[in-house]
Amino acid sequence: MTDRAYAWFEEQQKARGIDVEQVKAKLKALRIETPSWGYGDSGTRFKTFQKVGVPRNPFEKLEDAAQVHRLTGLCPSVAIHIPWDKVDDYRALRAHAENLGLSIGAVNPNLFQEDEYMLGSVCNADPAVRRKAIAHLLECVDIAKETGSRDLSLWFADGTNYPGQADLRKRKGWMLEALQEMYKALTPDMRMLIEYKFFEPAFYHTDLADWGMAFNMACKLGPQAQVLVDTGHHAPGTNVEHIVAYLIDEKKLGGFHFNSRKYADDDLIVGAINPYELFLIFYQIISASADADEGIRETVRNIAYMIDQSHNIEPKIPAMIRSVLNVQTQYAKALLINLDEVAAAQEAQDVLAAEDAVRRAFEIDVTPLLHAVREEMGVPVDPMQAYLESSYPQKILSRGKGGASW
Repeated sequence: MTDRAYAWFEEQQKARGIDVEQVKAKLKALRIETPSWGYGDSGTRFKTFQKVGVPRNPFEKLEDAAQVHRLTGLCPSVAIHIPWDKVDDYRALRAHAENLGLSIGAVNPNLFQEDEYMLGSVCNADPAVRRKAIAHLLECVDIAKETGSRDLSLWFADGTNYPGQADLRKRKGWMLEALQEMYKALTPDMRMLIEYKFFEPAFYHTDLADWGMAFNMACKLGPQAQVLVDTGHHAPGTNVEHIVAYLIDEKKLGGFHFNSRKYADDDLIVGAINPYELFLIFYQIISASADADEGIRETVRNIAYMIDQSHNIEPKIPAMIRSVLNVQTQYAKALLINLDEVAAAQEAQDVLAAEDAVRRAFEIDVTPLLHAVREEMGVPVDPMQAYLESSYPQKILSRGKGGASW
């Protein structure tokens, strides 16, 4: 970045009525949680590809996550997945994170890898299996207490493959019973973030198939339960930003799992396939942050932005850096929307002017802005290049192959 490039950028945005200093302040406040599993070996249904230097345990995952935060200034917390990140002493794990300048973020239960869960976990027709699944949910609440985590992030693979395989309404009841028992175990400052997915691994029905089902469960549970939107968990053509706006208005949007998909839940780097969708999601969030309703503004302030990606063929740390920088870029563009201009066009019912006011912000090159923000935050203006030129990629090669996987 040159001073001249940023000066020109600032001049252009001020002419559009944008408070650039306010935009910079919001960019500096952006926080994106990275997932422990994004640093480990992962694969498809066909193969897990092992890479040299992958972390061998949760402590090394945190060390890699610390590199991403050091270079971007965006990622001070790391989500963990149990039992993938199971350790004997969670207080020691928390202390290790804090020594690295991190905190433990959302705790994610795993209810899909045990043999007993082949036909469901909390929705299984066998009461003993349901009891085991609920015990794991309660275990994760206890882990969250030890790690100082606020959020329990819940995704269930429960579903069926064939018509008649199971009683759909009974399974709905079992799901609610399990969530109610877990909800009662929360401390007052904890939240349950309920995720959904319209298919996979089950192909006929999924017990929490869409945002409406997750929303219904959250409403029945209470104010500490909200909906988690995974940007890859929708049918092609779904208007995700509409879902986001609706959930914000109902004060039930708790967070995001950011990734990108072309066909199904492909778990690609966020913004890699449809960056305009990510931009429009942020447009809805930023617009709601100016709402007169304090409850809506509070909902927006508490949104948890989390990455949820399986980097199958990509090197892990560079892939994570690219992911968070893509989120930062689209957030920056959305902050440049002149909301007053949009509102005036909407009031006049000028369709083209309203669309143009939104799209024009998306087309702005925000590189000078992001370079200026990074300089002021004391991080490299090009975090990816800084990582590749550092000694860390060579240092972790000593780990060899055979690191932690899922």
